Amino acid sequence: MPRSVNAVASRARRKKFMKLAKGSFGRRKNVWSVAKNSIEKGLTYAYRDRKNKKRSFRALWIQRINAGAREHGMSYSVFMGNIKKGGIELNRKVLADLAMNHPDAFKSVVDKIK
Repeated sequence: MPRSVNAVASRARRKKFMKLAKGSFGRRKNVWSVAKNSIEKGLTYAYRDRKNKKRSFRALWIQRINAGAREHGMSYSVFMGNIKKGGIELNRKVLADLAMNHPDAFKSVVDKIK
């Protein structure tokens, strides 16, 4: 009796991976073993960096808020402490946007918590 293999499913699986490899350079786009390794590594980086992206944006927002707060004679930690005490529920993303693009609005927030 001949060996039974599910070639249809195997081919579909390879085809899906090779489609992800499109746009790669050299053997990464057309040799199965090289493409498979490259795509797996790329997907690992993509997963990791979706988490890192959140970290780096938060760090950027903190830098912008700190710069805005220091223009009004206050450090970041004092500013954020006063924000919480004052009951102002603006997150770091919004505060950073105010500090950078709407300095008048940011100044009014600072004046309210002083």
